[in-house]
Amino acid sequence: MNDRARLRSSRGFTLLELLVAIAIFAVVGTLALSGYTELQKQSEYADKRLERTREVQRAVQTITQDLEQIEPRPIREPLGEGQVPAVLAAGSLEYGLQFTRAGWSNTAGVARPTLQRVGYRIDQDGLWRDHWPMLDRTIATEPTRRKLLTGVRSVTFRFMDASRNWVESWPDTSQGAQGTPDPRARPAAIEVNIDLEDWGRIRRVIEVPG
Repeated sequence: MNDRARLRSSRGFTLLELLVAIAIFAVVGTLALSGYTELQKQSEYADKRLERTREVQRAVQTITQDLEQIEPRPIREPLGEGQVPAVLAAGSLEYGLQFTRAGWSNTAGVARPTLQRVGYRIDQDGLWRDHWPMLDRTIATEPTRRKLLTGVRSVTFRFMDASRNWVESWPDTSQGAQGTPDPRARPAAIEVNIDLEDWGRIRRVIEVPG
């Protein structure tokens, strides 16, 4: 190898070559970072959708389990000696639906009944499930509140009466003597319609045993 060739091989990269290499690495790095960021966004979106799916499934499962265990047990009014029907639903009430249910688990062995009074209500924060520590409560008894579902536009209920007709409120005034509602009466089935901001309408028809 002559001196000129030896000099050319030992001088290394020129400034222009270094700038070109840096530019290439910068472009490749930018593309890689952009792809990673997009992948991370997609992963976060999938996680949110999965968590939302679980939230909806848990809420529907809770509602179904509650309505499948409705008991014909009226409760005493907080004031006075009147009775509140075992199942109560009317548009003017704070709760869209109130009822007495069985199967209240008691793993700790607390001195309380296995029956539970439950109320479903909706506000700007979502759908709530409230329950009381006793059936025949006083006006000062506060419920335990649990948010079941967020992003709820509306929740409506319909009730199948003994003649297999759907009615909008309960008790059904057509039951009992001279239209007097039976406080122990239960519908044959309850239709639940949940309108969600992201999913739209979910409809479930739940049979009430007995």
